[in-house]
Amino acid sequence: MNIPVFLTLWPLFDSIREQNKVLQRYPFMMARNRPSLCPSKVSLFEAVGRRPVTGLAHLSLAGTNQVKTMTKDNDFPTLPSPLAKGFSRRHMLRAGGLMLASASLAACGPRNRAGGLNPVTPSPYATMYGPLPQERFPLDAINLAKLNEKFLRREVTYPTYEKVGTLIVDTQNYYLYLVLENNRAIRYGVGLGRAGFEWSGRAVVARKAAWPTWTPPAEMIAREPELEKWSWKNGGMPPGPSNPLGARALYIYQDGRDTLYRLHGTAEVWSIGKAVSSGCVRLLNHDIIDLYQRVPNQSPIVVI
Repeated sequence: MNIPVFLTLWPLFDSIREQNKVLQRYPFMMARNRPSLCPSKVSLFEAVGRRPVTGLAHLSLAGTNQVKTMTKDNDFPTLPSPLAKGFSRRHMLRAGGLMLASASLAACGPRNRAGGLNPVTPSPYATMYGPLPQERFPLDAINLAKLNEKFLRREVTYPTYEKVGTLIVDTQNYYLYLVLENNRAIRYGVGLGRAGFEWSGRAVVARKAAWPTWTPPAEMIAREPELEKWSWKNGGMPPGPSNPLGARALYIYQDGRDTLYRLHGTAEVWSIGKAVSSGCVRLLNHDIIDLYQRVPNQSPIVVI
């Protein structure tokens, strides 16, 4: 029920004065000793002064079983008379409260193009980026409020001459594409570290690792000596939630040699779509897990 209709009905329900108006207009309703002339209903059309009420599908009052379905604009619901046996002012107030609640919910609910209420449906991203308890180190759901929507994983139109299965890193726009058939691609948002900007060209995914060990390169250890404890001599940093490579890593080789370029996961949601101080190409842990499952070894990669 919409608000204008409710405001029209409320004075009738809440005010004894309105009940008296009905009685003055229909004095025969007082003839309790003549049941045949004492109707138990008053037409809503008549009670509100010959003003038609349209747009209602159903009208139901608490404490009664009077429900009438409207099929066209000239078909009006009927209300029990205030004088009907067993229908007190308390019922009137209760009915008004229910209508107020109904009107409030109608005003706040999601609507379709025709203006009707739609059922609330969960976002597909809530499932895509939901918790992953089956992982070696269980992952919590991602707080999507911290991420620009354009960097969420999705399939897009992407005309290219690269063959299906090629990875394309667009460093200017912070996207990674996995080429599909028919000029389509899966697009992932990425964050780029210093190493991510320093190298470009063609290479292949030589190997992959789930929950990898991280060994900082010598150049990084020289800048940050405290990382020495994670050097390859010391066995690197073990896998886990605090490991910079995250849940998965794809290792990029060119002509059989390690480029030190990596596609890897991160728990730092805020870093997606941005340039960061260290690392290569980082994806959300949920996205790198998805990419890891789709990309076999020896898949080509192009960094532009």
